[in-house]
Amino acid sequence: MQLTPRNRKSFSIRQRLKSFVYAWRGLLLLIRQEHNAWIHLSAAAGVVIAGFCFKITQLEWIAVVFCIGLVLAAETFNTAIEKLANVVSPDWNELIGKVKDVAAGAVLICAITAAIVGLIIFIPYVFF
Repeated sequence: MQLTPRNRKSFSIRQRLKSFVYAWRGLLLLIRQEHNAWIHLSAAAGVVIAGFCFKITQLEWIAVVFCIGLVLAAETFNTAIEKLANVVSPDWNELIGKVKDVAAGAVLICAITAAIVGLIIFIPYVFF
């Protein structure tokens, strides 16, 4: 779609602020309705507590925060894909099932990566 004077919206601070409201609403829906989000948040809380207990370095905190954000973002994308797929195809559909599996696989990749980073950071504190 090409922008023309008729369909181009001017910049509005009010609209930008509204976009934050929508984003927060989406996060609240994720937290309230998705059990996997609770699992990720619980793991994140445990890692943050461990980080304070072991007094990890600033660079280690950067890695931890990045990994937490990556996993939560992946779970959010996965949830959005699943909900959209359910609207597009309420009945079982093999291709939609594969799309959902791939999206879930992306979350798994992020979670495994985060776990490996966590092990790299915390094993020296625990065993050495």
